[in-house]
Amino acid sequence: MTNYIAYTRVSTKKQGSSGLGLEAQASAVTNFVNGHGKLLASYCEVESGKKSDRPELARALAHARRSKAVLVVAKMDRLSRNVAFLSALMESTVEFQAVDNPHANRLTIHILAAIAEHEAKATSTRTKEALQAAKARGTKLGSNRAGHWEGREHLRQAGLKKAIKAAALANRESRIGIYSDLVPLIKDLRNQGVTLQAIAAKLTELGHETRRGKAWNHVQVLRLLRA
Repeated sequence: MTNYIAYTRVSTKKQGSSGLGLEAQASAVTNFVNGHGKLLASYCEVESGKKSDRPELARALAHARRSKAVLVVAKMDRLSRNVAFLSALMESTVEFQAVDNPHANRLTIHILAAIAEHEAKATSTRTKEALQAAKARGTKLGSNRAGHWEGREHLRQAGLKKAIKAAALANRESRIGIYSDLVPLIKDLRNQGVTLQAIAAKLTELGHETRRGKAWNHVQVLRLLRA
């Protein structure tokens, strides 16, 4: 039996509060899943499709990835035409299904991302050719220019510190990304004074497993809180 994680989205707060669009999407997803497998959870978002930074979608992807489930949407346009998002979905290793286009799958995303990558490479090639032509004329570029850092060493050091901080943040986000859908629940329970062991038991009771398919324990909960 295939496990599914549902994702529904509308673009405006008015649609979200009225339920317009969401009910139809939820109904389409439910009808589809009932004939194909089991629905583990549903995530709903009110956000423009042009934006890649959608927290509910991130949680849905994390849940699907951890549970080895399929992300199901009612319509293809409920995902996004955003290139960055298409690439992120492809790299997430999450399979997805669109009810209105059953033949659309990760291959579809792969093709779209490949086209976008080709266009990006073409732009990069043109930029590199222009820079090489400038260098051939004797033009010095970027920080290689004579005296570029003179009197501005503090800026170089500040940039280095910023890069180190950004790398640390990226590493942290990578560690907790797969559990992003659970972080709010864990923090809320902890703020209520619930013990680490009790939180672990609650996660297991709700049917959440670790990415290795095992039950939670207090050490894993603590690591996630400290991440």
